[in-house]
Amino acid sequence: MCGIVGIVSHQSVNQQLYDALTVLQHRGQDAAGMVTSDGANVYPRKGNGLVRDVFRQQHMQRLVGNLGIGHVRYPTAGTSSSAEAQPMYVNSPYGILLAHNGNLTNSQSLQADLFREDMRHVNTDSDSEVLLNVFAHELQIQRAHEPEADHVFAAVEGVHRRCRGAYAAVAMIIGCGIVAFRDRFGIRPLVFGKREGDNGFEYMVASESVALDLLGFELIRDVAPGEAVFISNSGELHTRICAEETMLTPCIFEYVYLARPDSVMDEVSVYKSRLRMGDHLADQVLGRFPGNDHDIDVVIPIPDTGRTAALPLAHQLNVKYREGFIKNRYIGRTFIMPGQNERRASVRQKHNAIELEFKGKNVLLVEDSIVRGTTIQHIIQLARDAGARKVYVASAAPAIRHPNVYGIDMPTANELVAYNRTEEQVGAYIGADALIYQSIEDLIVSAREGNPAIKRFECSVFDGNYVTGDIDEAYLDRLSLHRSDQMKQHRDADLNLDQTVIELHNQA
Repeated sequence: MCGIVGIVSHQSVNQQLYDALTVLQHRGQDAAGMVTSDGANVYPRKGNGLVRDVFRQQHMQRLVGNLGIGHVRYPTAGTSSSAEAQPMYVNSPYGILLAHNGNLTNSQSLQADLFREDMRHVNTDSDSEVLLNVFAHELQIQRAHEPEADHVFAAVEGVHRRCRGAYAAVAMIIGCGIVAFRDRFGIRPLVFGKREGDNGFEYMVASESVALDLLGFELIRDVAPGEAVFISNSGELHTRICAEETMLTPCIFEYVYLARPDSVMDEVSVYKSRLRMGDHLADQVLGRFPGNDHDIDVVIPIPDTGRTAALPLAHQLNVKYREGFIKNRYIGRTFIMPGQNERRASVRQKHNAIELEFKGKNVLLVEDSIVRGTTIQHIIQLARDAGARKVYVASAAPAIRHPNVYGIDMPTANELVAYNRTEEQVGAYIGADALIYQSIEDLIVSAREGNPAIKRFECSVFDGNYVTGDIDEAYLDRLSLHRSDQMKQHRDADLNLDQTVIELHNQA
């Protein structure tokens, strides 16, 4: 899960890119990057940390030019090294920079092909660098002195032929323009819009529509599966479907948790879909009590994502809705933190209970989803310490029992709290008096109602069905070795050791 943005304007874009990245910050808090261009030269800045920390005034002053791309990242493949912060760059042909959201499922074989056949060297473990080099090679074989839209689209066609998995990407071709494209299933989101300026239209692409709203761009539409959008340096817009056998299959977890509620993705309002999740979840809750006669005194959401579903749920149950937890907004999203120790420490600092909303009451806590169980365990204990008689938990999403391979760095299967556990066993493990999950059928209905044209959603974390058709047990076993918290700790230790050696060398 990352956030990407690209702008072609008639004025300086550095502040616009900065503002767009701040509203996409929820999609990645590990690193941020931005590259601007005046049409001939490029001006980069990237590093680990939040947008506000990576871009200081002295950096912003150097980011000149009227077109640029930006990225916020949390590590999906590779490490959290600043060497893998994006946008990434290759100098041939023309000079290309790319920012990517998603994950290539055939990255290893592609990297071998790039070295053996394309004679290109990939310098990191990032699949984004692989994607960049595939695109660069496909553009190079067009042999155009000054590439035009047809050459760019032909290169994107080559990307779709070679790459598997999920990718929404934006690339800057120096001296040419910006191109954005989406994989043939449209798994990861991408939208584009326009704004009328003094010298004609300006264009913007972004992961979520909220970034367009902030900067006053009118949403044109979502980038279609397999489609590329090319905006030349002079501001001309071109679009083309560049892949065969496309089928819109957006990731349903975007609607559950990842996206901001004020975004619209593939014509589905994230906010409204979460309201519908609450309505359907109410039916599940009532069904757990004989004769629908529940003993719940109050519904309390776990901020922030649980709020939208909790409102209609409380209404359907005819009980009070109350804010029972105060959230420290200076602690990041625990789901996207790189290790279990960091997540546990963050959870302890993140929430505090308002005792009067819990004391002597039977409480229904509403959470958007339950991944590892770390956060919900702690929150249930907070509720009990505040005096709750019973603590029920309702999840707006079904049980997560499978890893994600399309750009969300979920844990390995055996690190998921619902893996090989029944609903009752998970409830006992997290310390709840009862746990109620949303059904996958109701979740799909909640999202599809916004756009009935969507025939299928990517639901692999819930049902284990991977839409690209290239995922087997061997792939998941390799992924498990790479993603486990133990492996991440080893990589972080190696990274720290390397940094220490460098510092000692410099001191000598």
